[in-house]
Amino acid sequence: MAILGFLMIGTFLYLVMSKRVSVLIAFALVPIIFALIGGFGLEIGKMMLDGIVKVTPTGIMIGFSILYFGLMIDRGLFDPMISRLIRFAKGDPLKIVMATAIITLIVALDGDGSATFMITVTALLPIYKRLGMSSLTLAGVVALGAGVMNIIPWGGPLARAMVSLGAESSELFNPIIPAMLAGAVWVVFVSYIFGKKERKRIGMIKISNKGDSMESGEIAATLEMSSSLPKLYWFNLILTISLIVALIMEIIPVPVLFIVAFAIALLVNFPDVKKQQEQIASHAQSMVMVCTTIFAAGIFTGILSGTKMIDAMAVSMVSAIPDWLGGHLPILVAVASMPLSLIFSPDAFYYGLLPVLSEAGAAFGVDPIEIGRAALLGNGTTGFPLSPLNPSVFVLIGLCKVDLGDLQKKIFFWAFGSTIVMTIVALLTGAIPL
Repeated sequence: MAILGFLMIGTFLYLVMSKRVSVLIAFALVPIIFALIGGFGLEIGKMMLDGIVKVTPTGIMIGFSILYFGLMIDRGLFDPMISRLIRFAKGDPLKIVMATAIITLIVALDGDGSATFMITVTALLPIYKRLGMSSLTLAGVVALGAGVMNIIPWGGPLARAMVSLGAESSELFNPIIPAMLAGAVWVVFVSYIFGKKERKRIGMIKISNKGDSMESGEIAATLEMSSSLPKLYWFNLILTISLIVALIMEIIPVPVLFIVAFAIALLVNFPDVKKQQEQIASHAQSMVMVCTTIFAAGIFTGILSGTKMIDAMAVSMVSAIPDWLGGHLPILVAVASMPLSLIFSPDAFYYGLLPVLSEAGAAFGVDPIEIGRAALLGNGTTGFPLSPLNPSVFVLIGLCKVDLGDLQKKIFFWAFGSTIVMTIVALLTGAIPL
C-alpha cells in the first residue's frame, strides 16, 4: 500500500508539473485508477464522498470569498492603496516587488492562507497588470511570504501539531520565533532578487497622470490619479476590516462569514437586482474554476486516507531511518518537511506522520516537541503555497491566473531556502538540537 501511495502521488505530480493534464482531471482520475489497482472496488465511492464532504466548507469559503473580494476590487476599495504604492515605487519594479513581500508578511498575520492570498493579490494585481509586470512574480513572492508567516500560533500547522503532540502553543512556537523572523528577512531578500529581474526585463516605468506626455524609449503606464475616494469607500473598508477581524477571532464559521459579508456588500453596493446578478456573473468563471478543483481534490484526499495508503507511507518512511540517524531526527524532519508538503496534506502529515515520527524520535531519546518544531519549519508553512494537496493554493493561482506547475518551478528552490535558513537559525538558537 505504501508503494501504491507513493506511485499515485508521484504520478499526480508528474502529470500536473509536466502539464500533461489539468489539475482537476488529475485529482479526479489518478486516485480512482490507483484505488482500483489496489482492489478497493465499490468501496471507492464512499471514500470519495467522505473526501468531498471534508473539503466542502473550504470550497464554500473560497467561492464566496472570490465573489466578495471581486466586488471590492470592482468598487475601487484598493485603488487608494494602489495609487500610493505606485507613487512610492516611482515606476521602479524592484520597489514594487519588495513592497509586495512586506505587505504579504503583514497581511498574513491573519493566519488564513486563503484570505492572505485574496487580500494581497486583489490589492496588488492591478499594479502588476498596469505596469506590465509578471503575475507569476507576484504569485511567487506572495506564496513565499504567506508560507513563512503560516507558522504563527493561530495558523493551521501549529494548531495541528499542538493536538497531535498534546503540547502548548508556547512550547512549539516561542523557541522558533527567531527562526520565523529570519525566514521573513529571507523572503524580503528573495523579493529583491525577483525585483531586480523585473527591473532588468521591463526597465524603469514612467508613471504620469492621464493626458501627460510620455518620454520616448520608456515603457509607459498611464494611471489616472483621482483625489476623490470611490463611492461607498468607507462602508466597504469598514465591512472588509470587520470581516478580517471576525476571521481572526473566529466569531462564526468562516464559510458562513463570507456568505453573509458578500450578501451585505452586494445589497448595499448594488441595490438593483439586475445589477446584483451581473456582478455575480462577472466573477462566476473564477469561482467555478477554483471550486471545481477543490471538490476534485476531495476525491484525491478521500481515497488517500480511505485506502490507508497514507498510513502505510508514514510507517515505511520511519522504518527506513537508520539507527545512527535517529538522534538527528529533528534536523532530518526540518530539512524534509518542506518537500513533504507536496506528498502529505497538512492533516495527513500532522495527524498521520508526525505522531509516528515523534514516537520514533522518542526511541532515539529525542523530545517529541523538538520534532514538532522542526516540522513547522516547512510542512504546511513554507511548502503549503506549492502543494496541490492544499486547497488555498488554488486561490492564489486562480487570482493570478498562473499555472501550478509554473509556480512550483519558479519558487520551489526559494521556498526550500526559507526552510534551510530557518533551520540554521533554529539550530543556532537551540530550538532544535544538533
